[in-house]
Amino acid sequence: MDLQAFEPNEEITRQSAELVRRQLLLLGEDPEREGLKKTPRRIGKSLQFLTKGYGEDPKAILQSALFEEDYRQMVIVKDIDFYSLCEHHMLPFFGKVHIAYIPNGKITGLSKIARVVDVYARRLQVQERLTTQIKDCIQETLEPLGVMVVIEAEHLCMQMRGVQKQHAMTVTSDFTGAFNQAKTREEFMKLVIG
Repeated sequence: MDLQAFEPNEEITRQSAELVRRQLLLLGEDPEREGLKKTPRRIGKSLQFLTKGYGEDPKAILQSALFEEDYRQMVIVKDIDFYSLCEHHMLPFFGKVHIAYIPNGKITGLSKIARVVDVYARRLQVQERLTTQIKDCIQETLEPLGVMVVIEAEHLCMQMRGVQKQHAMTVTSDFTGAFNQAKTREEFMKLVIG
């Protein structure tokens, strides 16, 4: 689905707006004041966009551009920007995803790999699960010799509240197959980080 083509569901927008309006009242705000009048509807639409990954099939995305190719070296797509919502506080976390796979007769369009990241990121998430879901999807769909995923992210739930550590970065990784060998992982990291 094209980002510009996203259309929120009006009934979900209406129901979300009612909840947000009640939350504003609980916080002691006046939902009828000029700056807040349209806020409940905006949040209803925004949440649908930020969680639109529930309605998308990441495997179908990869399969839509699947090609037979006798290439057996590492394919890396790095520095894929992503934005997600932490499932614990519904605050954003964001950063970069680096993905490598070693084909075993099948490749996919490079943009499809970035779209798989978006599908899983556009759900309520934890970074650890996001890392594994991306890896599993590529492994199960392409059946490569191995997959490695590394995510570097900042979490606003850690920066804006709680421990309030402004420059903390969380790094997660997961891998399969050929990446079980330290030498292959080291090659990936050298190519990604430099």
